[in-house]
Amino acid sequence: MAWDAAGAGASDDPPETFTIKDWADDLRKLLDALSVEEAHVVGLSWGGLVAQAFYDLYPSRVSDLVLSDTYAGWKGSLPADVVAKRLARCLSESELAPAELVARWVPVEFFTEAVSGDVAATMAAIVSDFHPLGFRLMARSLAENDTMSLLSTIRVPTLLLWGESDQRSPLEVAERFRDAIPDAELAVIPAAGHVSNMEQPDLFTSHVRRFLWSSLSA
Repeated sequence: MAWDAAGAGASDDPPETFTIKDWADDLRKLLDALSVEEAHVVGLSWGGLVAQAFYDLYPSRVSDLVLSDTYAGWKGSLPADVVAKRLARCLSESELAPAELVARWVPVEFFTEAVSGDVAATMAAIVSDFHPLGFRLMARSLAENDTMSLLSTIRVPTLLLWGESDQRSPLEVAERFRDAIPDAELAVIPAAGHVSNMEQPDLFTSHVRRFLWSSLSA
């Protein structure tokens, strides 16, 4: 199951006061509505921050975690000057026309130079449907959160999946996750950038399936 978060896709925009905990609570409401008591939670990039916040609030609702190309918040993973520049860029570029935003972000921010034209076109269509408010609020949530202290408290099986050439969240971030989360497994996906699930979908899916099967049989 994939989730259309508030401020993205076909969902409505949230209020300006929305925080990462509000998104995590929205996820809890969705699981409640579906009568899902415990879930396998997979989050990539900003979605990985939501997954961490959800675990922090509702640890008993998480059977295992897959965190991919993500951050302990930008604040917890990147130098302060980089965080400030990223946030300023996102706030400014949220006002751009969709075609101009796509030109600045796809494929350079998300993929390697070898990405296929079809994958880049799919991402371009996703980005062109962005919500300016949602884009700003998601950027703020990344800039304002530091979850490094949370990572050592995670007590469910955790797979870390990272694109080998991820420039947005480099492998050193993944290594800090691996060192912080007890017994976490790090799998690196070759020939993939930040959105590794789109650039190398077969490898990404095979790692997730293997991990979930091993977690269920443990």
